[in-house]
Amino acid sequence: MSDVVLFSPLDQFQIRPIINLSVGDLDFSFTNSSLFLLIALGFASFILWSTHTALLVPSRWQSVVELVYEFVLGIVREQIGPKGKYYVPLIFVLFLFIFLCNMTGMVPYSFTVTSHIAITFGLALALFIGVNVIAFQHHGLHFFSFFLPSGAPTAMAPLFVGIELFSYIFRVVSLSVRLFANMTSGHALLKILAGFGWTMLTTGGVLSVLSVFPLLLVFAITGLELAIGFLQAYVFCVLICLYIKDAIDLH
Repeated sequence: MSDVVLFSPLDQFQIRPIINLSVGDLDFSFTNSSLFLLIALGFASFILWSTHTALLVPSRWQSVVELVYEFVLGIVREQIGPKGKYYVPLIFVLFLFIFLCNMTGMVPYSFTVTSHIAITFGLALALFIGVNVIAFQHHGLHFFSFFLPSGAPTAMAPLFVGIELFSYIFRVVSLSVRLFANMTSGHALLKILAGFGWTMLTTGGVLSVLSVFPLLLVFAITGLELAIGFLQAYVFCVLICLYIKDAIDLH
């Protein structure tokens, strides 16, 4: 039974303590998840720091950072419009953080931070609260009109408000589950195919020759996972921009 657990595709998502620290029933241990979260934040901080030393004639690294910034700026302009210029730093940092978390998880023997619902849900909830703060700053209590479609019959108001409110709150769930599910399923599939190919290779005979097919498939899916890591960061930022636009314009 222990061998099965060791080679389980879900074993890679297990949180393991690096430095044990507990106070009573509270566990404050520094884990592998904490380590790779700090690594992703460190990379993001380095990228942001490098923008303060920008040159008139950009270096290769500065050109890459500027391309990423222009890409994020294009997302904000397209989804929010001119009013979105105040939120470009937020979306830029958000994109960097999610993208780097996804990419560090592709390194062998690393840990994918965004494969845990606790991380993605916490991020989505914090942004959801921030979007509501923006909405109340712009509209005050008039923001609640967002939950009642214009022209709706008064008798049907409780039903419409209930549906709209549920759909609005569900944004947190959809944001967090989409990111978490995509990263978890992709990494689990890679582990399954890699284990299957390795088993065939070590078996010998005809199976060792045929093992080249699942191993080649692993390389192909690895490329797909890299693309998905970028796409999920993009989709997350696009949705946050749409929610900010709703908060500003009450659409």
